[in-house]
Amino acid sequence: MKYTALAAAAALFAGTIAAEATELRLSHQWSEGDVRHKVAQMVADEVGAAGVDLDITIFPSQSLFKAREQYKPLSRGQVDMIVFPLSYAGGLRNAYNLTLMPGLVKNHDHAARMNDSEFMGEIEKILAEDDIMVLVHGYLAGGFAGKDKCITAPEDVQGAQTRAAGKAFEEMLAGAGASIASMSSAEIYNAMQTGVLDAANTSSSSFVSYRIYEQAKCFTPVGDYALWFMYQPLMMNKSTYDGLTDEQRAALDAAAEKAQAFYLEEAKREDGEAKEVFEKNGVEISEMTEEQFKAWQAIAEETAYKTFRSGSEQDQKLLDLALSVE
Repeated sequence: MKYTALAAAAALFAGTIAAEATELRLSHQWSEGDVRHKVAQMVADEVGAAGVDLDITIFPSQSLFKAREQYKPLSRGQVDMIVFPLSYAGGLRNAYNLTLMPGLVKNHDHAARMNDSEFMGEIEKILAEDDIMVLVHGYLAGGFAGKDKCITAPEDVQGAQTRAAGKAFEEMLAGAGASIASMSSAEIYNAMQTGVLDAANTSSSSFVSYRIYEQAKCFTPVGDYALWFMYQPLMMNKSTYDGLTDEQRAALDAAAEKAQAFYLEEAKREDGEAKEVFEKNGVEISEMTEEQFKAWQAIAEETAYKTFRSGSEQDQKLLDLALSVE
């Protein structure tokens, strides 16, 4: 009887430990209305519904870690999962700067092929060196807004005070003859309103949420061609993933597959919504052509790509792999 009681107590204790071991923490920087939170929530909900004793608690709005400070905690296992623009860690791994590089991705279907490419496989090998793996691939896109004219071809920014989203884009725009004004997306509206800024490049969602349509004459939306694509995956600590049961990993994988399809469709929807909002507010719409895209890409080759190629032999190989994805 005594043995049975001890065995029961031990089993209860082991069960408590197991339950604690299957509680994962997921960190990101956005509000609960953002598509990236919705992707995380979908994974958490699907895994919870699978009944595999795995709970994911989401910490949005930088409530666990600051936006740019999440990579190292994930690598160290201090947090289990993050949704994270990988270029934020470009200072740690130069290869990650290719995930926010002008002209590497031309549209969302191309982005989906990029996610499935040898290039992304090499990026994932680098992540694995830091004990990190990708659960959900995803790119979000953006366009241009001009205060007085349309911005579709490189000559459109000559002499214009322009805000770009990312260092590589600043290099490319400067190469096209623009003057660069560095600021956050939240500052674009006032800068356009006061005449400090002639043109801006940012994400579709930021164009809408910051009401840039009130200050723009023309909008270049994401269409068949766009320059700005930023890779923002949901990643997980690999040791944590490997430590789960087969059933838990299977549930995570299934949830991730569903969330990735959702992420792609939502990204396309956000771009379409941005175009509609600008149109409804009387802003001229001018989509980028293939010829214009290639003209920008040629300038990127002499500026941002050239800077990147000045790194290691591995960096050069990675850029070539990215450019080879049709």
